[in-house]
Amino acid sequence: MLYRRTSGAIAVSREIWERCRAAGIPAERLWTIGGGVDLRRFTPDADGQAVRREFGLGQGPVIGSVARLAPNRGHEVLIAGFSRLLEHLPDARLLLVGKGEALPRLQALVRELGLSSQIIFSGYRDHDLPEVLAAMDCFALMGAGSDESCRAALEAMAAGKPVVARRVGALPETVLDGETGILLGADQPEAVAGALLEVLDDPARHRRMGKEGRRRAEALFDPERRVQQVEQVYLTVLQGRA
Repeated sequence: MLYRRTSGAIAVSREIWERCRAAGIPAERLWTIGGGVDLRRFTPDADGQAVRREFGLGQGPVIGSVARLAPNRGHEVLIAGFSRLLEHLPDARLLLVGKGEALPRLQALVRELGLSSQIIFSGYRDHDLPEVLAAMDCFALMGAGSDESCRAALEAMAAGKPVVARRVGALPETVLDGETGILLGADQPEAVAGALLEVLDDPARHRRMGKEGRRRAEALFDPERRVQQVEQVYLTVLQGRA
């Protein structure tokens, strides 16, 4: 009933657009507008050294993930993939940022693997999130949140970090595979480890991906651009009703 009475609907990704169409929303009343990111707050020139010192990350490569610690967010496969990455990059560290009901279970998993010194849980961080992202060499996201816009990946791109991600939510439309990061065709630990190694083992490519990610964020995910797009939807709906 709601869909039949809705004059206009906005989806944050093509996947959700298709779900809305399947639910009965006519195409002429449906728009796709992705997420946005604060480009002034998240920048490539933030200093992450204080965060590295706080968590004892050392000077080795740091993979980071910012996501709620909840079921279906993919932390298990990321942890398993990181454990395999250590065979090639033994001084690497994994920084898991966020809070949630899965924290005790994930901490127990890390202890069982004997990786408590290599995998760090930072807790919820917001006031210094740009500096937390700056401490990372590569950003990883294995699951989409409730709205599936995957804002954390946008923030990482704005911060100039290459993104390794699964093809879920808006991520296939956010990350350009091979240019701003790597999209995983499979979510097995071996695939995760391989993608992380591909990014981290080539410093020049790693830096190039980060720069391309920032350029893509500036071109497509500026909040002002999003405001204009949403406003245009409103105007179109109002004109149609008039």
